Amino acid sequence: MNRMRITAALAAAVLLVGLTACKKQDTPKAQTIKIGLSMDSLRVERWKRDRDLFIEKATELGAEVLVQSADSDPVKQNSQAENLLAQGVDVLVVIAQDGVAAAQIVDAAHRQGAKVLAYDRLIRNSDLDLYVSFDNERVGFLQADSIVTSVPKGRYFLLGGSPSDNNAQLLRQGQMAALQPAIDAGAIEIVGDQWTDNWDTNVALKHVENALTANKNRIDAIVASNDGTAGGAVEALRAQGLAGKVAVSGQDADEAACQRIVEGTQTMTVYKPLKPLAYRAAELAVALAKGDTVPADKTINNGKIDVPSILLDPVPVDASNLYDVVIRDGFHAVEDVYRNIPKEQWPATQ
Repeated sequence: MNRMRITAALAAAVLLVGLTACKKQDTPKAQTIKIGLSMDSLRVERWKRDRDLFIEKATELGAEVLVQSADSDPVKQNSQAENLLAQGVDVLVVIAQDGVAAAQIVDAAHRQGAKVLAYDRLIRNSDLDLYVSFDNERVGFLQADSIVTSVPKGRYFLLGGSPSDNNAQLLRQGQMAALQPAIDAGAIEIVGDQWTDNWDTNVALKHVENALTANKNRIDAIVASNDGTAGGAVEALRAQGLAGKVAVSGQDADEAACQRIVEGTQTMTVYKPLKPLAYRAAELAVALAKGDTVPADKTINNGKIDVPSILLDPVPVDASNLYDVVIRDGFHAVEDVYRNIPKEQWPATQ
């Protein structure tokens, strides 16, 4: 009798262990979210910061980030995106080299069930899931408005960004909104207008060299669309002894641009705090991967749909507020920005 009870008890125990084992085996293991970060290039200083900040936040949120950089080649970027999708990413975050060609990336991602977040640059003619950037029309307006304040009358040269980048078009819209009243009033004359393939500094330099030659150096202001093109413009001006005598705009608050501003050869830049942008994009990418609802500030039409969009506010920066806005924010060190300026002229750091 006792032997039968012991045998039954053992059988029950074995059954319980077996059921427990089956239960553990049937419980799905939580999988790490995989995010593909497809970048135009890492040639411009700011993109390295964007990459590092994005990875930092995404990793903190438990995601794995796979990064590819296309060296400003749209065909290569599309191929790299296919490779990221083949590695099973849940979301693609794309800094598009060509906003039209990148529509293929969105299509390929959706075929695989992955979402696409356009980072800083809109992807056109596609069923894009989300767009996160700064208000680029506002950036363009701030650039031109600042130059008009500095040079309310004169001969202006417009130095645009890459024609394949939708942001360059938005910047121009904002710039013209600021310039048109003065143009209509006859106070400003546009004496040249060039776009800069791939935002290349050397291309920008050649454009300004040609413009100076064509206008016999009679240019009073250059509305440059970023700090890289501004750097090319300043080099061309320096060769003619005009650096610091012609107003020049920019954006991104690159270290070299900030140095030019405090030295007096670049008039202004537009600061776009990268940490809020990169952190917000990482948070939203994780939310998209989880299937969470993502609230958007507004929608922007990309030629096919009204894309849910989140736009952050940019900040205009010149010599008067560069320390308070850029350096106090930890974006650059005072020693790096003011290193070519006599120490007694540095701002008080307390």
